Amino acid sequence: MASKKFLLLTGMFCLLASYGFSQRVGASYDVKDSSVVPSKRMPQHTEFLNGTYNFPAKPRNQWEIGIKAGLFQVSGDIPAKFLSPGFGAHVRKAFGYIFSMRLEYMYGIGKGYSFNRSYNYAKNPAWAQNGSAATSYSAPVLVGNPTGAAIISSQSAYYGLPANTPIEYVYYNYKTNVQDLSLQGVVTLNNIRFHKSKTGFNFYGFAGVGGTVYDTKINALNEGVNGNQKYNFASITPSDEYKKRRDTYKALKNLLDDTYETPAENQGARRPKLFGKTFKPSGTVGAGIAFKLNNRINIALEDRWTFIKDDLLDGQRWQEHATGDAVLTRDFDSYNYLSLGLNINLGAKSVEPLWWLNPLDYAYSEIRNPRLMRLPKPVLPDSDGDGVTDQFDQEQTPAGCPVDSHGVSKDTDGDGVPDCKDKELITPTYCQPVDADGVGKCPCPEGCVGVAPPEKTCAEKLGPLPSVSFAKNSNKLSDDAKAVLATVAAKLRNNPGCNVVVVGYCSSNKKEQQLSWDHVNAVINYMVDKEGISADRFIFNYGQEGGDCNTVDLRAAAEGEQGPNRVEPPHPNLRKN
Repeated sequence: MASKKFLLLTGMFCLLASYGFSQRVGASYDVKDSSVVPSKRMPQHTEFLNGTYNFPAKPRNQWEIGIKAGLFQVSGDIPAKFLSPGFGAHVRKAFGYIFSMRLEYMYGIGKGYSFNRSYNYAKNPAWAQNGSAATSYSAPVLVGNPTGAAIISSQSAYYGLPANTPIEYVYYNYKTNVQDLSLQGVVTLNNIRFHKSKTGFNFYGFAGVGGTVYDTKINALNEGVNGNQKYNFASITPSDEYKKRRDTYKALKNLLDDTYETPAENQGARRPKLFGKTFKPSGTVGAGIAFKLNNRINIALEDRWTFIKDDLLDGQRWQEHATGDAVLTRDFDSYNYLSLGLNINLGAKSVEPLWWLNPLDYAYSEIRNPRLMRLPKPVLPDSDGDGVTDQFDQEQTPAGCPVDSHGVSKDTDGDGVPDCKDKELITPTYCQPVDADGVGKCPCPEGCVGVAPPEKTCAEKLGPLPSVSFAKNSNKLSDDAKAVLATVAAKLRNNPGCNVVVVGYCSSNKKEQQLSWDHVNAVINYMVDKEGISADRFIFNYGQEGGDCNTVDLRAAAEGEQGPNRVEPPHPNLRKN
């Protein structure tokens, strides 16, 4: 019977696995999304976004509710019937990525038949009162036991019958209704993965404690014959119990009705009752595997064992003994529940239950594509100190010589002598070539000797800078806006000494203030992350008056103008994706 159960379990597992592995697994949640962070953890979330705390706040995750149905079996002194139904429901909540707890209710109907004759049923009050009718067949003798006659005699005396009176017997059977309520701790075994973000299936084990109530009855009377007549089990032909059990079961099935009218032996007043049924504390262990259908629904196959300190789940605690006496068994009954369940995740403004998420997902994504990581300021060598880094510098320029954007010394008149050494700054072409001091071969006209023209301001170098527009109530850059920012980035690369002020508008309420901040922050982050411009070259300026709420203006910073390149969000709880 156990082999059938595990064969069914294997078949269901293969069916679900073939479906579960074909499902597309969704991405993890956005760690910056403040809407899924509960208020009590918002301070940590704010510190994390500001870069002052390394760990993101744990998000609010959904509850799981589930219903299930399956096969229920009692493991006791009487063999259990294989196809007995069981039903259940649970509610589950994660307290971390590994550990969760669930409250589960289970209802099972267990049945069983014994294929052996039971002669020593007198100590079982249910069968002693409602045992089979006296039979007229010859008393059986135990095979291979030379003292069989003595056993029959002692049994006859025990039942108050004359010596050698044929002994009546029964075939034990039972039907039990079992209910339990348990609180279980569940440990997820495979959601922390180093080589994959998430998985479409979930292994877990669980254990818990609870309470079990049960009501067991036996089928001792045939209600269809003369009003509750006792069964005459002598009609069942004796057979080799080990080779012909099926024949015995078929005979019992044909003989017995399905009434189960007689209360089985129970603990009586010695044990507490609940709703008139026996109550016992119980412990539960089990394991299962769940297959994700989508981010809201999954199906689960699990097997659980429940143990109670009671030997009367099947209504029988007496065993046949070689001496012919009935003695107490030394084991306790338990029950097994193999189930297939449908689980649904519930909750608004919450992520999936944490046992479906991989806590390493954020760390790996941040390493691959940093968004919140505090990167050190790059150190670019400039060995000649001309303001152009070595990787772009085409010349090692003497100290004090002005250079162009390629690091080449300026030569205003093009005579081959850099301005810093040219004693005749503007030499007419017809006076060239010049000597080592930059002096031409003809007299210098009035005004040819002088200094280099004044350096242009950043406003002149950069020229008018374009504005960036956003869709209403959005902080996402459009493709057109990104193209505009690419032209600004090109100008900044050609003018390494110039900074830019990024200005956002509107501040009449919290929403406008936060949206203005979001606009400015989106522009600066794009220029830094995508265009490679240093964050130190931007001045963060939001919440200004006199402009369009959905527009960000860029302008060249004036000489000596300074300001922060990073400002804390005014209302982080209002931020949107």
